[in-house]
Amino acid sequence: MADNQNLGDDLNDMLDDTQKNTTEFTDNTQRKADAFSEDAKRTANAFENDVNAISKDGKNIALIAHLTLIGWIIALVMNNNTKSEFGSFYIRQVLGLGLCGLVLSFIPVLGWIVSLGIFVLWIMSLIGATSGEKKLTPVLGEYFQDWFKSL
Repeated sequence: MADNQNLGDDLNDMLDDTQKNTTEFTDNTQRKADAFSEDAKRTANAFENDVNAISKDGKNIALIAHLTLIGWIIALVMNNNTKSEFGSFYIRQVLGLGLCGLVLSFIPVLGWIVSLGIFVLWIMSLIGATSGEKKLTPVLGEYFQDWFKSL
C-alpha cells in the first residue's frame, strides 16, 4: 500500500509540475504575443512615417528643381533615389521651361521679351509645386511631360 501511496504522490507531483509548466508556457506565450504586437505597431508606425516622408520628399524635390540649374540637378539625383511622381512631374516642367528660356534668349529683343513670359510661367510652376498640385505649364506643359517622360 505504501507503494501505491508513493505512486499517487508521484502522480500528484507530476500533475502539479505539468500544471506549473502549462501556466509558465501560457504566460511566456502571452508575453511573446504582446511583444510581437508592440513590434508590429512600431513597424506600422515607422512605415506610415516613411510614406509621409516620401510624399513630403516629392514636394521638396519639386521645390528644389525650381532653384537654378544646380538645384534641378540635385532634385534629379534625389528623385532617382526615391522616385516620386510629383517630383518627376516638376523636374520635367522645369527642364522644359529652362530649355525654352535658354533657346529663346539667343533671339535678340523678341527672344528677351518671350523669356520674360517663360519667367512668368516658371513662377506659376513654382506656385503649383508649393501648393502641392500638379499644374501643367500653359501651352507646353503636356509636351514637356511627353518629351521628358524618362525622367
